[in-house]
Amino acid sequence: MSNNRSESPVAIVTGAGRGLGREHALALAKAGYNLVINDLGGAGDGTGADNTPAQQVVAEIEALGQQAVANGADVSNWAAAGEMIQCAIDTFGRLDGLVNNAGILRDRTIANITEEDWDLSIAVNLKGTAAPLHHAAAYWRDLSKQTGEPVNASVVNTTSASGLYSMVGQSNYAAAKMGVASMSVVAARELARYGVRVNVLAPAAVTRLTEGVMKTEDLKQRLQPGFVSPLVVYLLSDAAAEVSGRVFEMGGGSLVAVDMPRPGAGLRHADGEWTAERIAAVMPQLLAEVPDAPNSAEAMKFMLTAPLDE
Repeated sequence: MSNNRSESPVAIVTGAGRGLGREHALALAKAGYNLVINDLGGAGDGTGADNTPAQQVVAEIEALGQQAVANGADVSNWAAAGEMIQCAIDTFGRLDGLVNNAGILRDRTIANITEEDWDLSIAVNLKGTAAPLHHAAAYWRDLSKQTGEPVNASVVNTTSASGLYSMVGQSNYAAAKMGVASMSVVAARELARYGVRVNVLAPAAVTRLTEGVMKTEDLKQRLQPGFVSPLVVYLLSDAAAEVSGRVFEMGGGSLVAVDMPRPGAGLRHADGEWTAERIAAVMPQLLAEVPDAPNSAEAMKFMLTAPLDE
């Protein structure tokens, strides 16, 4: 381990070379964090690599008076994700926060999607969140056991309105992002004993991944990536010490707490035996008590028309 121990809190932000990740990293630097800036530097579809964006963000953070180091690990590679976690520990002597932001898009309808589209999306968006989370969790668990005290650490994982509300044409991305949300709630429950909080962020922002579907200038002004990052700073801070296992949407001036799926209505047969005919008879009643899930457009409208905090 390096002797260069950081007095400042230390966080890793994945996919931090551009867009949301860059804004998260700069906001954390302004809040006093030293950072590992992870970015493979690929295109929005996951192809290619370039370390220039990560290096540029490092320079911006250093100009703010904080320390940073660039890291080009492929977060979907289990071993490389572990090396990224170790990079923070070796460089700064500690790790206090992890922001899993890296993601790609490979949009296709389910009838047209290729195996490559499916596998790469699941690898980057889901495994690329699970792998860093695993290695960070193991580090914090071991540290807690060594000291006999809970650590004070926080994780923010990135989901999407597509995962929460099922956007057409994004079956692979939606599956991965809903998986991120559910996995995060599980991890929050597992890691609470070690003093680790895990929360989920669904950002609403115009970035290079979303500008194709958010084309109007009005949306680009309302959904700037920097509007999302204050929630990341809050969730990594001590002010959020009691907040874990929660899912939030943030963007366009709105902050929304998402009610994760839970039983909505039910009927119990007296003798425990159902028939297909009996199910057919009661199904209209059952479904009438549970509203249809909102689609992504309805969710966005809710965000943009939420009551004002006055």
